[in-house]
Amino acid sequence: MTHAETAPALYDSPHSRSEFYQKVCGLPAVVDPVTGAITMRAGAEGAVMMPIQLASRVKLELDRVINSPYPIIGHPKAGMWSFLIRTGAEPVGPSVAAQFRRARVIVIRDGDIVLPSPAPDQWIARTWVAPTATPFRPSARTVLRSVRRCLASAEPRPDLPLP
Repeated sequence: MTHAETAPALYDSPHSRSEFYQKVCGLPAVVDPVTGAITMRAGAEGAVMMPIQLASRVKLELDRVINSPYPIIGHPKAGMWSFLIRTGAEPVGPSVAAQFRRARVIVIRDGDIVLPSPAPDQWIARTWVAPTATPFRPSARTVLRSVRRCLASAEPRPDLPLP
């Protein structure tokens, strides 16, 4: 490995990473001056967070319909993944909201979203499951449809006998 290959990783800092998120990925990233955590305020960008088991099925479903890389953040300590999205999905009805609550699916449309940072943090560690390198994010509608399809395929059907 040459010096040029290792140099970017050695010199990566919360500020340089935040700048990358802003300029290359189009994310409204800021650095907390005390912790070094990189966050973005949800608004036009948001996230759909869910347990890894469901998220891995959703990713397979999305890979069939999206022909571009899309970002997924891992929350290793919580056992969750967050799909970064473009917000704007229509509100879900009460039965879908209840289904999402039972499945621990959280749609983040406001508040702060913590992005992976090179600064060590034992409490809010984030990793890239699928890193961001472009401004592309799938729509909330696309991700939520995939979540609903995966949840529906996992539910027992009343017309089939249980094992």
